[in-house]
Amino acid sequence: MTDLVAADQLRLFIERIERLEEEKQGMADDIRDVYSEAKSQGYDAKIMKKVVALRKMEAHDRQEMEAILDTYKDALGLS
Repeated sequence: MTDLVAADQLRLFIERIERLEEEKQGMADDIRDVYSEAKSQGYDAKIMKKVVALRKMEAHDRQEMEAILDTYKDALGLS
C-alpha cells in the first residue's frame, strides 16, 4: 500500500513540476518578447538586462560592486 501511495505522491510532484516548467517557459517567452519590443523602439536589450540585474541587488552590494569595478577600471586605465 505504501508503495502505491508513494508512487501517486511522486507522480503528483512530477506533474506539478512539469506544469511549473511550462509556466516558466511561457514567462521566459514573454520576457523575451518585451526585450524584443524594447529593442524595436531603439533600446539596448543587453543594457536593460544589466539594469534589471542591478535592480535585483541590495543597494550596498551594488555600491560595493561598482566601487570594485571602478578600482579595476582605474588600474587598467579604462576610466
